[in-house]
Amino acid sequence: MESIILFIRLTRPLFLLGAVLLYALGAGIAHYLGTIFNWGLFWMGLVWVLLLQLSAHYLNEYYDAPYDQENTNRTPFSGGSGALGPGQLPRRTALIAALTTLTVLASLTVLTLDQWQVPVLSILIMVLAFLGAFFYSVPPVALERSGYGELTTSFLVAFLLPGYAFSLQTGDFHRLVAMAGFPLVTLHLPMMVSFEFPDYFNDLKRGKQTLLVRLGWQNGILLHNILVLTAFLLLGLALSFKMPVFAALPAFLSLPLALFQIWQFRRISAGLKPNWTALTLNGLALFCRHGLFVCLFVLDALRSPAARTWNRNVSYA
Repeated sequence: MESIILFIRLTRPLFLLGAVLLYALGAGIAHYLGTIFNWGLFWMGLVWVLLLQLSAHYLNEYYDAPYDQENTNRTPFSGGSGALGPGQLPRRTALIAALTTLTVLASLTVLTLDQWQVPVLSILIMVLAFLGAFFYSVPPVALERSGYGELTTSFLVAFLLPGYAFSLQTGDFHRLVAMAGFPLVTLHLPMMVSFEFPDYFNDLKRGKQTLLVRLGWQNGILLHNILVLTAFLLLGLALSFKMPVFAALPAFLSLPLALFQIWQFRRISAGLKPNWTALTLNGLALFCRHGLFVCLFVLDALRSPAARTWNRNVSYA
């Protein structure tokens, strides 16, 4: 039983939930715009995304195990899952899980391309997503150790993932996806940076060149705070470009959490003792914001056309 619990931790289920929400966001926007929905492609795409993310998690756990076992400041969102090591699962478990998941992913990809007419844009996104997920941890590229992994992941997860779900249904891209995606990228990136602070000194000692290590402690705090505020500025800008008010305004409910996060980092910058638990509030703000976007888009999309209160005649193209 203990091994099963450890293996579940190895999958990082909270991050999988984030992927489901972002995928649903793209599909919800497609439905919102009146696209005839293909449920077969929807479920295929979702399983493909989850398999890809699982393989990325397992590979990351495998290659980061030597670093994570030395980390004394692990949080629920940083320092690995804590499922590998002495008295826990052996490191090879992550490698076996990764290879198994990649094999299933490859089989699903071949089956999908054979059974469905997958849009060219979706195939391109699949290729980019696979390369980014695989080489995030795997040498010799190992993006997470180069300072580019955070930006690559944020773009893939918060922008291309909704775009993938949308393109599967429409075969195209849409300005509304970009208006939702760019604010999410600028919130996802500081979230990743915030997760690196507990690991900072261990990464510095081991020569792991994360974005935070490259920037330094104080510059990392400055970048984090600027990006969090930029996310809300971009969301406000999206409203001026006719993003549906019902979807954008509730996302501002996460602003108090973001401001609290900035305040926490200002305290750390002034030399006060870090509260690593409080830093996870940025992750909660992100999930809250994702959930508000998704629920409102999807719920409105599933209503009958006569009952929808938001005008489809407004052009977003």
